[in-house]
Amino acid sequence: MDPLLCGLAANPALPTELVDRLIAIADEDIGEVLATREDLSRAQALALVARVAETAARLAYEGRLTAADIDPVAQPDAAFALLDGGAGRPEWARLLAADPAVGRRERLAACPGLPPDVVETLAADPDVRVVAELALWTTPETAARLARHPHAEVRRAVAANEAAPPDVLAMLITGEGLPEALRCLVCDREETPFVHDPHCPRTDCDLRSGAACDGSHESTLHDIRQMALGNPATPAEAAAGFAGHPSMMLRWQLAARPDLPPDAGRRLAGDPVPGVRADLAGNPAIDDATIRALAADRADDVRRRLAHNPRVPLDVLARLAGTTRIGPTLLPRIAAATPAEVEELAVSPDAAVRMLLAERRDLPPGIRDALAADPDAKVVKSVAPHPGLTEARLRAMADRHGVAVVARVAANPDAPPALLEDLARHEPPVRKALREIARHRNATAPSLLACLADKRARGIAAGHPALPSPVIEELLAGADSAVAEAAAANPSLPLAVMSGLVPAPSGAPVAAVPAE
Repeated sequence: MDPLLCGLAANPALPTELVDRLIAIADEDIGEVLATREDLSRAQALALVARVAETAARLAYEGRLTAADIDPVAQPDAAFALLDGGAGRPEWARLLAADPAVGRRERLAACPGLPPDVVETLAADPDVRVVAELALWTTPETAARLARHPHAEVRRAVAANEAAPPDVLAMLITGEGLPEALRCLVCDREETPFVHDPHCPRTDCDLRSGAACDGSHESTLHDIRQMALGNPATPAEAAAGFAGHPSMMLRWQLAARPDLPPDAGRRLAGDPVPGVRADLAGNPAIDDATIRALAADRADDVRRRLAHNPRVPLDVLARLAGTTRIGPTLLPRIAAATPAEVEELAVSPDAAVRMLLAERRDLPPGIRDALAADPDAKVVKSVAPHPGLTEARLRAMADRHGVAVVARVAANPDAPPALLEDLARHEPPVRKALREIARHRNATAPSLLACLADKRARGIAAGHPALPSPVIEELLAGADSAVAEAAAANPSLPLAVMSGLVPAPSGAPVAAVPAE
């Protein structure tokens, strides 16, 4: 990979003439970057595919190529991209349905809107992987039919298909109303009874961990239930009965269902597995009694997940803030707080509660400014990036609390250039602040030059358009390839330098690019 040419390929200021020259010499790495350019013309897209065939699929997914541009035999990946987006041709689907490569038929089975005859062909495919892939993505009518397939792997895929009819999913989860499955992946390959060694040494073995069959296909039947429990189309009443199931994995899957009945939620609140209770705690479906019970849970992760529940009452959240490491994040319940609740939270005697409120970015000016003057550094750190804070307030925050808040002050979108320059020279240096300054829209050359001294900020600063051109050119020749690539992508790179980086195609003269 040539980092300079890859960086240049991403440069938004690269003129059309140089894009053409890059296309003419592109390898797969450069082609991958060029394919992401928003200004790529149709003619350039076609030229890029002719040069780097691997770019066809990406360009097709992004709508740069049409069916008229694609040969499904020579460019199957691009054909799949258009079929997946509903822009392919029916005859392509028929051609690929007969492809001898199982992987291609499997990819086809995941495409939407396939012609009915292709669906029938795939449903009868001799390889169960193809049929299972079809079952995972197909229409309700075909899913209902495949739920009765004799192979348990196909039923497992139907159980995960959100388009499958609810009554079919209910049958899959209970087993009632369906004929018994005759085969599974385990008994297809091994003599039963068989339990797959979780440390299987065979390099050609692709059985899932825990796969087992004694003739009843038990591991796949368990998977069918787990997939159905995680499927939002499965009726809640059919799922709720698994709250007391011996399988931890089934209870865990049930705990996260957004339609979990209250009785099942209360039962799962006493589950012995902390992970089950944690997923339950984050579920907006649980009632107030369950929320308050989980607030007293001894497991930190349970209480943390409860704090992120959008329905947690504010009084419960206030208690959690004092006993749980929630961190500086905007919680859903805080984001949804009413104006009256915001005023109440702003004067909470608990700094942890004020910190949670300070993560909002739409606070009334009076409350925002009061939090900026808070005596607790963690509150100030949370409010520091809030838009609308004046330079004087931002400076006062940095002066009062120093390194604890400097990085977040630097992240404020309204931080003026002079302040960023002062923060970049802060003693002791704050490395996180340098990274924030390096990407800040208001950063100036002096502050960016200071950022170049930090290893992690250097690569960010190298791509900032305010960096002086001579410095950008120096970075191009540096030993750090990542920094050089970022510098090559800098839109302030002089056109003459850009032109000098791109070699002409073999035997062709280098055309001059006009300077600005």
